[in-house]
Amino acid sequence: MKLHINEIFYSLQGEGAQMGLPMIFIRFSGCNLRCSYCDTDFEDYTEMTLDELSTAISVYPAHNILWTGGEPSLYLTEEIVDYFHKRGYRQSIETNGTHPVPTNLDYITCSPKPESLSLLHRNFPNGVNEWRFPFGTEAPLPPRINELPKAQNYFLSPIFSTDENTITQRPLALSACIEYIKQHPQWRLSIQLHKLIGIA
Repeated sequence: MKLHINEIFYSLQGEGAQMGLPMIFIRFSGCNLRCSYCDTDFEDYTEMTLDELSTAISVYPAHNILWTGGEPSLYLTEEIVDYFHKRGYRQSIETNGTHPVPTNLDYITCSPKPESLSLLHRNFPNGVNEWRFPFGTEAPLPPRINELPKAQNYFLSPIFSTDENTITQRPLALSACIEYIKQHPQWRLSIQLHKLIGIA
């Protein structure tokens, strides 16, 4: 098995309910969507076997993996998750919701895009751990919570452009998101802390 790995890095999770948790980020190349506000270069890749990937991440002291992309659900399988479970890793995923994910993951974050809204009940019949909707002028308003599969956490995440990375500027997306949550208190705010404090 050869995986197309775009990037591996070690940092703190910067958003959502796992914010601040040390994570080994494993980014797959490729995505089935082209969101205008996406800030990730995920086209390049290195082919790696599971053993090569395991060796590469063994240098990090944490045993938390975050599978991301691109879109990791295009490539991640229960076999891969089992392989790293046997090596003591807790595994999370961040997905756009267009495809089902392995059922043996420890934590599922879904950040749905318009293309996936009609697929969420089919792809996540047992719900997810965390819904995290992008919020901004280029993203539609989130659906009502009772229209979504169940979750433990419901987050709205303001979209920051590259020139809006300082919290003191109160970017338009942030201000609008705060007001929306005040009117819809079932949601919680998730700031992209990693951008604000300048970590990977």
